Amino acid sequence: MVLTLRDILAFDVLDEAAPEVLTGQDGLDRPVRWVHSSEIYEIGPLLCGSELLLTTGLGLAGADAGARRHYVRDLAERGVAGVAVEVGRSLPDVPYEIVDESRRRDLPLVALRRVVPFIRITEAANTAIVTQAMAEQRRQPADREGRSAALLAGLEEGTALSQGEVAARARAVGFRPEPSHRLVGVAVLAHPSEEQGLAVAVAVVDRAARELGGPVLRAGRAGAVTGLFAVPTGCPRDPVRTVQEAVRAAADGLGAAGLTAALGHAVPGGAAWTRWGESLREARSALRLALAVPPPGTPAGSAPAGALVTSSRALALERELVGDGLTAESRDRLARLVGRTLGPLLEWEASHPSDLVRTLEVHLRNGCSPTRTAALLHVGRQSLYQRLERIESLLGAPVGDPELHAELLLATCARRVLHTAT
Repeated sequence: MVLTLRDILAFDVLDEAAPEVLTGQDGLDRPVRWVHSSEIYEIGPLLCGSELLLTTGLGLAGADAGARRHYVRDLAERGVAGVAVEVGRSLPDVPYEIVDESRRRDLPLVALRRVVPFIRITEAANTAIVTQAMAEQRRQPADREGRSAALLAGLEEGTALSQGEVAARARAVGFRPEPSHRLVGVAVLAHPSEEQGLAVAVAVVDRAARELGGPVLRAGRAGAVTGLFAVPTGCPRDPVRTVQEAVRAAADGLGAAGLTAALGHAVPGGAAWTRWGESLREARSALRLALAVPPPGTPAGSAPAGALVTSSRALALERELVGDGLTAESRDRLARLVGRTLGPLLEWEASHPSDLVRTLEVHLRNGCSPTRTAALLHVGRQSLYQRLERIESLLGAPVGDPELHAELLLATCARRVLHTAT
């Protein structure tokens, strides 16, 4: 059972706002996927459908009648579950043209006659939505979860399967990607507590899939959730970046600050199942690396703020350096690279309170952009310039020298890997 607009309007926190349904009474049983508040006039393209939109009407107060009708039409076309307008501050009442256009579009329109902070409404409603979704997941037949896990294990481990068998097993658990879809492997770990962690990770993956609008194959395996996202055709960005942003938004929305997720590369939905498995293996390998090696820019001894969502391509250097694991021989090789390339910086850091090596890596990884580097390191531009001058003075060469770029970046990454290993 999903929560409907009628259910949401019955919440105590909504009752405090004295809601009055002005139009669309026949649509009160529409499912509500999320409750969102915004004063942006052109909010329609940013919504995915089935949201309850809360607004004070601030973005509509200065608009003419035609613009207000367009606002309603845009929301109706996006398939929102309903619109709730607070009256009394920005708008003395809900304008006639908004009511009339909502009636024409069969869009549920609710007037909130008393002021209740929207944050209270969204917290109560969205918490209930997530709780309901997690309860629904627990009610799903256990055999479906088991079949998904077995299929994912077979794909990841390369078990001998025919293409037809994989397609049949995928269909049996509701995973029907189209040939034009792009599939992206994912591996997610949320919390040390296995039961709680799996529930949170499942909720994040499922919410990200809803945002993407494509099917997902996922199951809990070995303390983590692994799966395949199917990204629909026409995605404005590359599939990996799109999935990365969806997973990060889902984690932030659910408050999963300690979550770590990693993605594999994108493969066509119509590709051989072995390529599906490659993306899964990349995601699982990248997750292990992300848990072991702090991301670039993270101060030593500290954890990244918020959820960490990375990818196999973002960890390409780390994967090449570590391979199947660090041996005594590979550690010695990396240590020689670090000493040969970064020796002057390390000697300086040993006797001065500074952060030159981390600054250098972040700067190189971000195209030597001072603006981007300063923002990621949370320092002022002038402080950054002073660090870069010190680095170049110690190295005896400009950090932007194309001939040095690859070696410097490899060495800074190697130092971070070795520091974690020790």
